[in-house]
Amino acid sequence: MTDDLLGRHRAVLPDWLALYYEEPIEITHGEGRHVWDAQGNRYLDFFGGILTTMTAHALPEVTKAVSEQAGRIIHSSTLYLNRPMVELAERIAQLSGIPNARVFFTTSGTEANDTALLLATAYRRSNTVLAMRNSYHGRSFSSVGITGNRGWSPTSLSPLQTLYVHGGVRTRGPYAHLGDADFIAACVEDLVDLLGHTRAPAALIAEPIQGVGGFTSPPDGLYAAFREVLRERGILWIADEVQTGWGRTGEHFWGWQAHGRNGPPDILTFAKGIGNGMSIGGVVARSEIMNCLDSNSISTFGGTQITMAAGLANLNYLLEHDLQGNARRVGGLLIERLRAAAAQVPAVREVRGRGLMIGIEITEPGTDTADPKAAAAVLEAAREGGLLIGKGGGHNTSSLRVAPPLSLNVAEAEEGAAILENALRSIQ
Repeated sequence: MTDDLLGRHRAVLPDWLALYYEEPIEITHGEGRHVWDAQGNRYLDFFGGILTTMTAHALPEVTKAVSEQAGRIIHSSTLYLNRPMVELAERIAQLSGIPNARVFFTTSGTEANDTALLLATAYRRSNTVLAMRNSYHGRSFSSVGITGNRGWSPTSLSPLQTLYVHGGVRTRGPYAHLGDADFIAACVEDLVDLLGHTRAPAALIAEPIQGVGGFTSPPDGLYAAFREVLRERGILWIADEVQTGWGRTGEHFWGWQAHGRNGPPDILTFAKGIGNGMSIGGVVARSEIMNCLDSNSISTFGGTQITMAAGLANLNYLLEHDLQGNARRVGGLLIERLRAAAAQVPAVREVRGRGLMIGIEITEPGTDTADPKAAAAVLEAAREGGLLIGKGGGHNTSSLRVAPPLSLNVAEAEEGAAILENALRSIQ
């Protein structure tokens, strides 16, 4: 059955639509932190549909909210008042930390970043954008154009002029040998120099922790230091929180808060986890930025009643059960367990991350040379052991991505770490 489905997939869907595993699996259902495939195999899910099943599979509170809303009305568009949309917007505006915030809902992180770029370029009347090397911001024409990761940017054509800045990757590049304070100072100096050679940009867009780039991040405070330079010139700061938001990092509710010394971002984008699998994205911005557009706009599917009902139920569960605190506690145990295991595997260059957002970079032993074949082999071995993880990385796809639902418990963390340890040892 799976072979037939794979053949049908290949016959009708694009060749560039990536599938994991030499023998791709069909996931048929899930519960808690586990999923099952069409052959009945059970897996511990440490990737959550790319960090999207944030709380748990088949979470009763979310499924109940979706079912009840579907029995009333599923959709009406933004042309009509929508109580669930207003209620979720109120919650997110308050949680964002952005003063006088306005919220616009989209259907994905790509569309959220696309909207943020529209707002920033319209507000600043500039089509120049600063982005980070090794970044990823989506698959639309504009977001591909600012993505600093060759593996996910199929064209250099863009409506924007993009300038790439140092700092998103702490342990690679020309400043990797520096201490944290000197690293930040060097990146700021580079930014100032770059701005001396170009027209004033509209904005800097940055992921606090780079997702597709392999869960890399700068030292805490880098974007706060950038903010001082940007603010002097009126340049906006867009925090791409599509993967880092909602408490996943454990220490903070938003990734930008690790860089919050000079205040919140001007624009914040979100998606993925808030819907727990339902299609929700969005933008939060100061009112004068959000309201700068001088033409009409709507969203047909952004903020539809059924997705907003799911988002409200999911956010309530997240906050009431302190899943941010759980990510900090269980994630701390998991990362230390993985570091101990990786110390015995020469191919592991680095285990990094925070909370339940952990990256394991695989290289040729004793070098900085990416080893995507070895990373793929670990991915396969983990699946065979009953664990689903992801992969990414800017220097060829050689980083493993570990991002379980935030309700992960200690026993499941230990189980997953043991499977992953065996998978890592299999490439020695």
